[in-house]
Amino acid sequence: MEIFDISLPIKNEMVVWPGDPPVNLTQISEIIKGEEANISYLQFCVHTGTHIDAPKHYIDEGKTTNLIPLEKCIGEALVVHINPDVDVISEEVLINHPNNMDFTKTKRILFHTRNSNEWTAGSNKFNRSFVAINASGAKYLTELGVVLIGIDYLSVAPFDETLEPHQILLSNEVVLLEGLNLSNIEEGFYQLYCLPLKIIDCDGAPARAILTR
Repeated sequence: MEIFDISLPIKNEMVVWPGDPPVNLTQISEIIKGEEANISYLQFCVHTGTHIDAPKHYIDEGKTTNLIPLEKCIGEALVVHINPDVDVISEEVLINHPNNMDFTKTKRILFHTRNSNEWTAGSNKFNRSFVAINASGAKYLTELGVVLIGIDYLSVAPFDETLEPHQILLSNEVVLLEGLNLSNIEEGFYQLYCLPLKIIDCDGAPARAILTR
């Protein structure tokens, strides 16, 4: 069995959404300084790196992270490669995708776009031109009955159109798995294991996500 870690590493100076606080990873106790143990302090937004969005993120009365069934986060998933020339994943792009027939064979779809090149290059600068899903694409995916959608940047929705795609997907209780690194993942079916932290009454949660094959 092959195991593919598709999570982003949490570290200082990593890319975060504009306006979010930067990651603060600090050692507050060090053996080398005479302390008994090494202890680290970590502070960051729950939508940093690889994370899930709960309905609460864009719907005030929506479910929080601790109420999301883990069954949605674990199971067969299809990795779909989007042509690097595509700027927005729309209904038209999805309908015309060469593997469109496979979309109905799974409840979880992960989109590999040119965004993954950002992680390969080690960029620590936010890219506002990242590839994402617009409202028409979001509606199409909900009509397919998907329960989880993954994307290889910090939002499933475009930077200048964040509200409507999120609301469409989250109102249908689709789990949004954002901040994936799919740079070395071939197109096809895998088993997805995504385990978000069990944070009570929250709108999102960091997650460790892997694929197996």
